[in-house]
Formats: sequence, structure tokens, C-alpha cells
Amino acid sequence: MNCPTHNFTRNKMIVFDMDSTLIDAETIDELARAAGVVSKVEEITKKAMYGDFDFEQALIERVKLLKGLPLETALDAVNKIDLMPGAAELILYVKSRGYKTAMISGGFTISADTIGKALGIDFIVSNELLVEDGCLTGKVVGPITQSDSKAKVFEELTQLNGVRPEQCVVVGDGANDACVFERAGFAIAFNPKPILREYADVVITKKDLRAVIPVLESLSYQCCNQAQHVDIEQ
Repeated sequence: MNCPTHNFTRNKMIVFDMDSTLIDAETIDELARAAGVVSKVEEITKKAMYGDFDFEQALIERVKLLKGLPLETALDAVNKIDLMPGAAELILYVKSRGYKTAMISGGFTISADTIGKALGIDFIVSNELLVEDGCLTGKVVGPITQSDSKAKVFEELTQLNGVRPEQCVVVGDGANDACVFERAGFAIAFNPKPILREYADVVITKKDLRAVIPVLESLSYQCCNQAQHVDIEQ
């Protein structure tokens, strides 16, 4: 466990993944569904999220399959994605407790910007799907394109906010969140892929982000030093 050296009542930040964490879907799978290539993309997604496929190459190969998808169709698909149950309530809670909020996603701006603004997230970092003549080109650019990209962005955000990584909480579900879990003070795996469990302080298998609230309520310097890995079941 990466216990913080400070009380979480000061200078704190909470960092979220987006896909299958703040939203109840994988954005790229929904885009693939709209493009008629969902089975091919889901196969690569599964291997990547379980740590069996290099993140960067998996991203490139999946996005390549979206080439030619009209932007309007892509936007319609992502706008139908629901928030994860309890997402709005959790964000309201952490803001009331003084947390700065961040979303670091290997997903895309066409969904991340909308979701982030709807929830009132303070910092939104994601990738961009390139568009030409009104259609996706099959190419992606952005700060979250490599396996350790989330960790680099996380460290930049902590510096920007004047906090140390060990003063932060992170919530995620996939293999590419592990690099942030290793650096943050407290790591919550939300309905995670098996590989992420070993990096987590708490594992939540209930599909409702409100289950995170009592975990945060219990966080303090003293209880963290005494805590053990805990699974919160459905």
C-alpha cells in the first residue's frame, strides 16, 4: 500500500479513469459498433486491458479500424453513452470535501470533454481522433498514447496543483491505470480487470461509484497506515 505522508484533509486531488469508470462503456467499442467493426476492436481492447497487448500498438490498431467513420455518426454514438451509476454523486461529494478532480483517459476528446464538463471535472486529459473531410482518418494523437503516459500526466498534474503524488487518490479499472496506482497515495480499483487488483488498496466490485464515498470518508493518515487490501463486493 502506498500510504500518504499527509492527512487527506489538505492539498488533495482525486484522479479518475473515464471508460468503464466514470462512464458505463468503453468509448472506442461504441465507436467501433457504429463503424461495424466492434468484434475486431473488442478483441484488441480485451487483450490490452488485461495487459496481454502493448497499449500503444493496441490503440493504433483499434483507431485504424475506425477510418472513414463520419464524425457526425461518431458523435451520435458517444452521446448515447451513460454515466456510470453514482458518478455525479461521487464528484459532488469529493468537491464538497475540497478535492481537486482530474480525469486522465486513453479515450478521446469527443467524449471526454463532454463528460468532464458535465461532471465539473477540473482537469481533463485525453487523446484526439483526427478528422478529415468530416470523417475519422484512423489516426490518433495526444498525451495518453503509451503504456506509461498516464503516470507522466499524473505527475504533471500534481506539480501543477502543488500536491505530492502520495496525497492523491486514483480510481480506475484497467491495466493502463497500474502506473498511476503505483504512484498515488491511495488506489481504488473499480470493477477492475484482474491485473489491476494487485496494485489496489481497495477493490470495489459493486457497479456504483457511490461505493467509493465511504472509502474516502474513512481515509486519514492513521487509518491508512493501519489499512489492509479490502474487497468491497456487490
